[in-house]
Amino acid sequence: MSNDNIIQVQDLVKVYPGDVKALSGIDFSVGRGELFGFLGPNGAGKSTTIKILSTLLKKTSGRVSVAGLDLDESASSMGIRKAIGFAMQEVGLDDLSSGMDFLVMQGLLYKLGRREAKNRAEELLELVGLTDVAGRKVGTYSGGMRRRIDLAGALVHRPEILFLDEPTTGLDPQSRLAIWDHLNELHSQGTTILLTTQMMDEADQLCQRLAIIDNGLIVAEGAPETLKDDMGDDVVRVMLASSGGSDGSASEELYEKALALVGGQSYVTGSSVDDEGLVVNVRDGDASAPALLKLLIESDMEVARLAVSRPTLDDVFLKHTGRTIRQDSADGDAYDQTFRQAMGVGRQR
Repeated sequence: MSNDNIIQVQDLVKVYPGDVKALSGIDFSVGRGELFGFLGPNGAGKSTTIKILSTLLKKTSGRVSVAGLDLDESASSMGIRKAIGFAMQEVGLDDLSSGMDFLVMQGLLYKLGRREAKNRAEELLELVGLTDVAGRKVGTYSGGMRRRIDLAGALVHRPEILFLDEPTTGLDPQSRLAIWDHLNELHSQGTTILLTTQMMDEADQLCQRLAIIDNGLIVAEGAPETLKDDMGDDVVRVMLASSGGSDGSASEELYEKALALVGGQSYVTGSSVDDEGLVVNVRDGDASAPALLKLLIESDMEVARLAVSRPTLDDVFLKHTGRTIRQDSADGDAYDQTFRQAMGVGRQR
């Protein structure tokens, strides 16, 4: 990766009608040839950011440069669009076209000659493993195949930068791994990739660097391993049991009591409660776990499960936001939510 930045963002703000603030002044840069990720839950501002960078959405304020072009300059938008490919979260394909015809048409729209468009389509079909189904209608493709043909469509014009919004959401594990392989291959060829994701393993496996974004703010940034190493301590996860509960699970009050109890121990550097139970940061997991177990048992707390691990990106996110990512916690980013509310779509009754 070269030292120059192909994307630079300074103090980027986006406010939607109704004073919905999607981005609250974020700063980040992406190096040429880098695979960079935006990690956060739905509603965090990921999709808003990537739509602004791709010229699909106007910013409220801030400075943005993509492929050396200033987003504020009127002549830059077309140049930016030529420099990028964008596979959006909701795949938009022509179900009546074959995979080959779809890619050839994309090439013609980018002003490739017909022969060049066909050759490029053949290259991309091989890249994404769809050569055998090139003649089938896209409407017969599985979800994973549709993602792959959409990815191929974004690459027809050989963009410098590839934007991917939640590239594997809703895919089965095998299809996700296939997409990961294709992205690693593209990255090895020098393509700059910026992807958004709410999946910890995806960010951990793919990204050289990532920014964790929550409520329109970047709360942490760095290489995944660096972010985990910066946590320093081991993590002890404890699930409590309670004979008083109808399903044997511990009550919120019991966890609050446990939280207060462990917080006073000298070997504990931090503690919180998430969806799976008590999360305790300790200096030495092997030595501290038995002491922690003894403390809870002597306080008449039944331990259903205890596990010691090194910090994960889940722990990093919890540390910086005070909560975990829940994939079903929202129905899209602030842009999509505002649109749906305005149209009366997706309201709970």
